[in-house]
Amino acid sequence: MKLSDNLKKPFGTAKMVRIKAVRYLAWEDAFDVEFEDGVSFLEPHRTVRKANRISPQARVERVELDEECRIGFFVHYDNGQMAEVSWSFVREIPPKSRSAPYRPAKPLHSVVAEAPAKYTTRRKK
Repeated sequence: MKLSDNLKKPFGTAKMVRIKAVRYLAWEDAFDVEFEDGVSFLEPHRTVRKANRISPQARVERVELDEECRIGFFVHYDNGQMAEVSWSFVREIPPKSRSAPYRPAKPLHSVVAEAPAKYTTRRKK
């Protein structure tokens, strides 16, 4: 079993691998996620909390693997909240958030230029 954090791929480029096992390690405050290809990741609990907007006071009650597809797992908390974690959340590096929305460099109306008058032809009747 390989345990490494540098095996994470950039966002959107990882190949899907089914989860073999998952468990919560209270002394680490992290989830040990083992995949079928033998790679394991220690995913910090704070990242799961932040992504799912879980209350800081909530305590982990149980961790449940999605048995049907094995592409994610659920974390159930004592206050009734539930976090859903997919395989890609564990295996990929999160995308970098943009501080401002995308804006083209030039407005679209300035891209199209009109031909000068000397190049226009008049239609004959």
